[in-house]
Amino acid sequence: MTETALPTTEPATAETALGRRKAEKNVRWQKQDQMRNRILITVGAFAIAYMVIIGRLISFGVMEPAPIGALNDPNAGVATSRPDLVDRNGEILATDIKMASLYAEPRNIIDPDEATELITSVLPDLDASALRKKLASDAGFVWVKREITPTQRRQIHDLGIPGVGFLSESRRFYPGGPTAAHIVGLVNVDNQGIAGLEKLVDDRWLNDLHQAGFARGEDMEPVQLSIDLRVQHIMRDELLGAIGRYDAIAATGVVLDVETGEVLAMVSYPDFDPNDPIDANKPDRLNRMSGGAFELGSVFKSFTFAMAFDSGLVTMNDKIDASRAIRVGRFTINDFHGKHRVLTVPEVFIYSSNIGSARMALKVGSEGQQAYLKKLGFMDRLQTDLPEVALPIIPKKWSDLTTMTVAFGHGLAVTPLQVAVADAALVNGGRLIPPTFLKRSKEEAAVLAKQVVKPETSDSMRYLLRLNVEKGSGKRAAVPGYMVGGKTGTAEKVEAGRYSASKRLNSFLAAFPMDNPKYVVLVVLDEPKPEKPGAGATAGSNAAPTVSAIIRRSAAILGVEPQEPQIIGPHLVSN
Repeated sequence: MTETALPTTEPATAETALGRRKAEKNVRWQKQDQMRNRILITVGAFAIAYMVIIGRLISFGVMEPAPIGALNDPNAGVATSRPDLVDRNGEILATDIKMASLYAEPRNIIDPDEATELITSVLPDLDASALRKKLASDAGFVWVKREITPTQRRQIHDLGIPGVGFLSESRRFYPGGPTAAHIVGLVNVDNQGIAGLEKLVDDRWLNDLHQAGFARGEDMEPVQLSIDLRVQHIMRDELLGAIGRYDAIAATGVVLDVETGEVLAMVSYPDFDPNDPIDANKPDRLNRMSGGAFELGSVFKSFTFAMAFDSGLVTMNDKIDASRAIRVGRFTINDFHGKHRVLTVPEVFIYSSNIGSARMALKVGSEGQQAYLKKLGFMDRLQTDLPEVALPIIPKKWSDLTTMTVAFGHGLAVTPLQVAVADAALVNGGRLIPPTFLKRSKEEAAVLAKQVVKPETSDSMRYLLRLNVEKGSGKRAAVPGYMVGGKTGTAEKVEAGRYSASKRLNSFLAAFPMDNPKYVVLVVLDEPKPEKPGAGATAGSNAAPTVSAIIRRSAAILGVEPQEPQIIGPHLVSN
């Protein structure tokens, strides 16, 4: 019997199991590799995402800030805060008050027609069709009305209109209304200064603070002006009285500190209420004191006399021939109330002789006159804090005729404020100090002062100005207890290129007290009429008494004590 060999199964079985285990192990390794890769990919994705976020944060940090109102953010358009403006004694001239403004988010308005009807029931002055168009738009934010009253806010709030809300804004408030309108100026609906010292504050520093994100809703130090609100009120009150009394169409006036250049009061009427400046841009609301250029007539003779004295070509003891008119071609220079004789230099002044002033100017000559007027600031734009300052109107050709007419205030148009500033130099020892509407110390003024005439010339001018109130055309400017000096000016207005015989610009330029001048006062009346039938209409009849009333009411406020009457003489001005 043949033996059959049985197959051996053990070795085969062991080898198969080993392979199976290896395969299982490989599968586990593959799964682990896949898991590891997934984890790495996830970590990498998170790392990239975080890097993008960090990069964006860094870019936002170094990015220039978006302009106010550029973003679709209601708060971006809210009016910014401003510092208070106060007078020299701390009285508030301008301040911020909080007001509610109404806005809408059209995307959240459910029914634009219903919302329009409800809003206009409280605010009937709104244009319903324009509002409906706004509310039906796809905008994220629109203003409905800026600066509504608390009552209107409550009424609209109670209506419960979805998509409508309120923002608190700063609105400018002027407690004195029009009292100091041309000085303080005004702001727009965004509380940005657009005129007067409000604009000055923006231009000098407030705009930069706002652009940098500062000065928003924070208390800022008030800006102190040189104005004395009490004197400002007196000036405005007297000018309004003069307009009514003499039926003038306009008036302007200023009180100036001769030692510091500070403007204590300045009024130009007609004016406007900065709380409701609907009339602010009307032509007759011009700031005539600094924003208009005028031929002011005989007040300019003060500068002609100072020029003649300073040149050494004329002395107080000289005599000037004013016996007959001066004829140049077809032009004739004559005196309004001529004496028709030779006059002493003081007589030329107190009689306001055009002939005598013209002859004195001819002695100095055209070039000398122009150089002197430039030194006094009449040939350039006045440098001061107010933005509204007019350029002088200078003759294109300066002939001998021009020299003579400018000597008595015709042919050269300047701002009244320039005249007041130059007159301060004539009485303060000869120092020209630029005017300011901000508070300034004597030490600060001394740094800015320029010597433009000799102290001896200033002494002579003080004598003549006082003499003119004592014995000349300025008698009605006298104030009991105070040594007032001054000069009248009655200038024919120019219409259609010709001088009008019936329309005049009357002025009186004064200083006080003349033994030691502290203040200059200038008043200009536009087209004043006689106070009563038969009365005069020259500056001595209207501008002079207006100045007298202003000084009488304000001298004590300004700290000038009354004194016993004195007879002015050269000995008083030589100390």
